[in-house]
Amino acid sequence: MPQSMRALVAGRVGEPVDVLRLESCPVPRPGAGQALIRVRATPIHASDLHVLRGRYGFSPEFPTVGGHMECVGRIEALGPDTEGLKIGERVVAVAVPAVPGPRVAGTWQEYLVADTQRLLPIPDHLSDSSACQLAVNPLTALLLVTRELDVQPGEWLLQTAAGSTVGRLVIQLARHLGIRTMNVVRRRDAVEEIKALGGDEVICTEDEDLLPRVAEIAGSTGVRKAIDCVAGHVGAQVSQALAPGGEVVVYGALSTHRQTDPAALTIPLSARSVIYETKVVRGFWLNRWFGAASPANALRALSEVRSLVVDDVLSIPRGEPFPLERFTEAISFAEAPAHGAKPLFVFEDGRDEDDR
Repeated sequence: MPQSMRALVAGRVGEPVDVLRLESCPVPRPGAGQALIRVRATPIHASDLHVLRGRYGFSPEFPTVGGHMECVGRIEALGPDTEGLKIGERVVAVAVPAVPGPRVAGTWQEYLVADTQRLLPIPDHLSDSSACQLAVNPLTALLLVTRELDVQPGEWLLQTAAGSTVGRLVIQLARHLGIRTMNVVRRRDAVEEIKALGGDEVICTEDEDLLPRVAEIAGSTGVRKAIDCVAGHVGAQVSQALAPGGEVVVYGALSTHRQTDPAALTIPLSARSVIYETKVVRGFWLNRWFGAASPANALRALSEVRSLVVDDVLSIPRGEPFPLERFTEAISFAEAPAHGAKPLFVFEDGRDEDDR
């Protein structure tokens, strides 16, 4: 095992391409109950970039290795008195920091140490591309639909940003569970794509008004459950469109994607709609969920996601591989409009295990 490794390190808060540097760092050593993972692939999530810009829900101590969500790799070494896993086993490492909770190692490095309670064994036939994206977006979709809102078969579920990664996974999961989806998109050219994916109804805000379209589709029973990752004016409209007693869970704020002023991250709710129709607007943050869930419950939910992906119920789009040296290109790709794939930092020979 080498004594040093490459890592993408940010020395301060700022624009990722300005503050990240490719550095040589010592390979960490696992302690009791921990494993050393040789990373094969790890994604660049929008939240990873938000952390570096200082606009996320927590701020790490700098300097810090970038990437705070998930990766796939193989166990290189185990700490003392560590049982239940074996060297060479292929695993997903869930690096999402619990809030409150301990700081964890970033994933944008060749080796990282993780608690074994945060490792999920992965079958070899599942590609690195799918495996390294397993623990965040698919898990978020599952938790929103089945835990946070407990949407039942035959019910309507209204969601914004239906073309996003989570939005597409929600459509697939809802179709599997017999849930009807009402999907909000910004562009007319996305409508047919969402319908082809299995979305029951699509509302395009480019040329349609959200409130009357929801009423037209849902009829007198209305929609009582919704998820929103846009916030701002659209999030407010979703709340207003709900039937009395309805509930919307907000898990993102795409309307202010590059905004760093916390005061600008708003949802201008209608007080009359919320008060007199007793609606509920609440948030969901995966980090906080991990902080509240027991390790056993967290691994149980991840195992459920793994089964859904392995059984082809949920399809994770193939990522676009980049070596660490091309991190500026990878970050630009991550923020390009309609890029259609998530950039992945890949290690070793840069190939997916599917391609060997």
